[in-house]
Amino acid sequence: MKISRRIAASRPLATTAMHGRVEAFRNEGMGIIDFSIAISHFSPPAPVLDAVTRAVQEERTMPYTGVAGALDVRRSLCAKLERENGIAAEADEIIVTNGAKQALYQALYAMTDPGDSVLIFKPHWPAYVTTCQLLGLKPILADLPDTLTPETLAACPRADLVIVNNPHNPTGKVYAKEELGHLCAWSHLTKAQVIVDESYEHLSFGPAHTSFATLCDWRALGVVTIFSASQSYAMMGWRLGFALGPAAIAEAMQTLQGPITAAASHLAQVALVAAFDSGPQQHMIDEYRERRDTVLRHLVEVPWIEMRCPDSGPYLWGDVRSLTTDTEAFAEALLAEEGVAIMPGDALGVPGFIRIGYICDDPVTLMEGVRRLVAFGDRLAADK
Repeated sequence: MKISRRIAASRPLATTAMHGRVEAFRNEGMGIIDFSIAISHFSPPAPVLDAVTRAVQEERTMPYTGVAGALDVRRSLCAKLERENGIAAEADEIIVTNGAKQALYQALYAMTDPGDSVLIFKPHWPAYVTTCQLLGLKPILADLPDTLTPETLAACPRADLVIVNNPHNPTGKVYAKEELGHLCAWSHLTKAQVIVDESYEHLSFGPAHTSFATLCDWRALGVVTIFSASQSYAMMGWRLGFALGPAAIAEAMQTLQGPITAAASHLAQVALVAAFDSGPQQHMIDEYRERRDTVLRHLVEVPWIEMRCPDSGPYLWGDVRSLTTDTEAFAEALLAEEGVAIMPGDALGVPGFIRIGYICDDPVTLMEGVRRLVAFGDRLAADK
């Protein structure tokens, strides 16, 4: 039996690996509280469930669609982009994918060659670096500035492509329009192509989200923007996403997707349209904000953790460097001793920090997990 060198040299994605361990423990009857990822406790919007039900009941067959997605689906997504994002697009510039990860992989594959460099701001979603490594690219990590300015961008290493996450996982940063304008100018100056992950576009608690593609000539620059239904519509396991890019890049992504998965499932495409047609889910945002504030109030007096209030997203990003910089060991011990799973900052490029997903469980379980986390950290602090 042979395992290829390229996959043998790779490690499982940290986020999915931790979640897999949690599932294994739960299957053994252990009561694990999982803060390592964000799985909404909400159900998908009613229009999604209704649309899927009608499709199952009324459509006698669900044939394959074109690899990029059914034409009426892509036209509906064009209308979403015009309505919500202010982007004018054509159907041949959109490809429907099985979640944002597939869109990311295919965009990187289509836009780069092995050995090309990719600038990634840290902390970062682990899939950015892992996907680059699988494709033989050179990820270049740079600290995420508090504010993107011409000066901070000029200090960044040159790269063939840059990945921008807006809103940002895990910090919750929402880039201001002025910052994105500076990024546009920098991209034109350096000739770097851009992938913008806007999966959390509807998870802002206040600051307005601006799509990068509205501020630049995205067709000429070579900009791919990725969207997902997972978090904004509580549809994590449905695996629904799409990408917008210049027609040549969208076609190249389609060429790759054809022999891998072909089109996303017919039923998933029905759900995707219904989700984005339903608009932002304000009731979800309101409850997430309340949960965020409750956890932060509980942690504000804890001396060994410093946590900013995020402007968006399902995560809290905490600095525990006063306690430890080995957050992998911290996470392992917390899981073993308290039955609480978190994501160590090491996996996101910044040791000494931890990421907490706070939208998964009921409020009582959420606060029980926070209590266990604090108790564990207090014991470590007392032993120092």
